[in-house]
Amino acid sequence: MVPPSRKKIPYPVQPALRSYLDEFSRGMELPVDYELLTSWREGFPIYDAHGHDTLWRTLTYSPTDMRELSIGLRQIYALLKASGDVSVMEHLRVSRIDFCEFGNSQPFRIRIVNALNDNQDYFYLKKADASRIYGLELEHLLSPNRMHFFVWKDTLVEEHIVGIPGDAFIAEHLNDPGFKGVRIAKEFVKFNERCFIRLLGDMRSYNFVVDATPDFEEVQYRIRAMDFDQQSYDGRVTFYKPQYFNENTALIEFGKKHMDVQSMRQYQAEERALIALRMRVERERLDHLLDAMCAELLAPAEKVRQLAAGLTEHYHENAFLECRTMGELLRTSLEHLPPPSLPAHA
Repeated sequence: MVPPSRKKIPYPVQPALRSYLDEFSRGMELPVDYELLTSWREGFPIYDAHGHDTLWRTLTYSPTDMRELSIGLRQIYALLKASGDVSVMEHLRVSRIDFCEFGNSQPFRIRIVNALNDNQDYFYLKKADASRIYGLELEHLLSPNRMHFFVWKDTLVEEHIVGIPGDAFIAEHLNDPGFKGVRIAKEFVKFNERCFIRLLGDMRSYNFVVDATPDFEEVQYRIRAMDFDQQSYDGRVTFYKPQYFNENTALIEFGKKHMDVQSMRQYQAEERALIALRMRVERERLDHLLDAMCAELLAPAEKVRQLAAGLTEHYHENAFLECRTMGELLRTSLEHLPPPSLPAHA
């Protein structure tokens, strides 16, 4: 099992990545930046339904600051949800601003409430870290999930990812009556494969969510990453395989009861083929992103060498030993995918 890692070093957004973000409409001038939110006066702990401290604090601001922040934050929410059309957001209000000082990105969480029906939604403002931005964009290009985010200067804005936190799902839903175990087992196999191929690390149960969607008489499940700080950072191969984290053990043991080795290999092959197909569809954009990533030092040199050695052993391929950055290792990893079985005109 993978032991906890030391806190990740944040990396600034370099010109090549900034150029990519601007070209593909990820760079956006925002009415509120991260620094403006740091002017809070007091913070009060938020507890969950069981009385446990969530490590989030709800903040108070001066009336003047809160009025200005509310206007700007509603505009940001309109950018995320309605291409900036504030006219359809008139019935929305900012009901709470929370802060978590223990996360790598030290996020602010904004709660938006619909005044007409009390429905609520969230989005986040975080310190812009290049690793996280690459992780978000790779998720958008190589997974079945679409990611909505913007970057302005040193501020990252992210849409809320909906789902049941993985640790809560394991504790409260894994043994529900009528639960079709093979579906979640299949999804975890595909999720595990996806994380490893695209080198997304630290997918412990509290760093992913389970999205459940009713489908005729049954329910479909999708496991979605929600923390991208550890994109291509650690040197251990096992760090990129969710199956090796103690926090996921119950899910692994559950999967063993509901899936045989032959089925597991089938789903691994399916996921590799799907990623290869997505790469083909987004070839130009992905190449642009990887060019920027290959030029950056997104991890200490010793971690790059360690991961290169681990991937060489895993794939029996010496090309990884020639890589000097995490971006080069990722590009080489993606090159080992099988080509999609499509006709040339598809």
